[in-house]
Amino acid sequence: MFGLIRLVIFVLLAFTVGMFYERQQAAERCGDLGGRMAAGLCVGVGS
Repeated sequence: MFGLIRLVIFVLLAFTVGMFYERQQAAERCGDLGGRMAAGLCVGVGS
């Protein structure tokens, strides 16, 4: 039983770390293009 609980905790932890990693990558790409992040969206980059 503890193994199942541990599995769920590890999966949730990995998901959370992945989300933070992806957000950081998106913010860096936005900054490289000359924009800024606002509410999770890249603002100020012309198309």
